[in-house]
Amino acid sequence: MSVLIIIPARYKSSRYPGKPLAVLKGADGEKTLIQRTWETACAVSGVDGIYVATDDDRIANTVKAFGGNVVMTSEACRNGTERCADAVTRLNATPEIVVNLQGDAPLTPPWFLEDLIAAMRDRPDVGVATPVLRCDAEAYARLREDRAAGRVGGTTAVFARNHEALFFSKEVIPFLPDPNVENPPVWHHVGVYAYRPEALAAYTDAPQGVHEVNEGLEQLRFLENGTPVLCVEVEARGRQFWELNNPVDVARIESVL
Repeated sequence: MSVLIIIPARYKSSRYPGKPLAVLKGADGEKTLIQRTWETACAVSGVDGIYVATDDDRIANTVKAFGGNVVMTSEACRNGTERCADAVTRLNATPEIVVNLQGDAPLTPPWFLEDLIAAMRDRPDVGVATPVLRCDAEAYARLREDRAAGRVGGTTAVFARNHEALFFSKEVIPFLPDPNVENPPVWHHVGVYAYRPEALAAYTDAPQGVHEVNEGLEQLRFLENGTPVLCVEVEARGRQFWELNNPVDVARIESVL
């Protein structure tokens, strides 16, 4: 079964312009965000190819400089899923599974993607899947801190007993009557997706809905158009996970790196 990881990367960002080229310091020195994300993808087993999908020459040249593969996509792509769909049409072969690894998540453990790919292999009826990580008290407090400060930080997910998504939001959901519980039933949405090519192609033809527009969350287009999204539970195994959503997140991520 052929599996491709595509890392959509855009230079223009309302919250953090030029984010893929932000330099992050770690124990292994200074590297750009896009390089660290590429290295995350390279650590995933069972993958047949990795590409950065972008419409920006600065990002493309940076990727080529560290030896990565680039596929140039249209400037008209409005989100990462549309960019992945565009990238697939420009490649020579159609994979059986396309994995969208967001370009702002260098702390994503490889087993998050491996568990996601395994779930897609086990469930041939599933067209779209995405990982969710249960928040510990620290992660939950960080989500609430961002919202209290007026920042749009991580995304949370709620799902049914069959693990099909009910909703995703940049608000911290669900509401908890006691926010100080030790093990809050709140799920951090990990910005990774796996698609069947058919679901990915249908996405670009589907209309945007009010929730996708208001939340700014691409995955809501699937839900608003009746396509189920399977939520795959993953475990942190002692690792800290966070995305680079705002400049304030640089220090958070560098402390882990």
